[in-house]
Amino acid sequence: MSNDILQRLTETIEARKQAAPDSSYVAKLFSKGDDAILKKVIEEAGEVLLAAKDGDKQHLTYEVADLWFHTLVLLAQNGLSAEDVLKELARREGVSGIAEKASRK
Repeated sequence: MSNDILQRLTETIEARKQAAPDSSYVAKLFSKGDDAILKKVIEEAGEVLLAAKDGDKQHLTYEVADLWFHTLVLLAQNGLSAEDVLKELARREGVSGIAEKASRK
């Protein structure tokens, strides 16, 4: 189920790349470029932290959804998708976090 949602979101976000900025929020973000998208990701990450600190699980879920969505927009801006991230997570599965981090050096 979750992969279906990610796939549909990815397709919608990709379609918005070609849309007029006044036709959708995502098209408007794309038209503003990297800085606007990066600012939204930073803003949403901060809101996730505040929601987590408040201990409100529903609000935290809402804010994480916003962060994930804007991260998908960022990925699309860079020619990547949720599938690329899922492949990387699959690659790391079963690997110690310490070992994985050491392998990046």
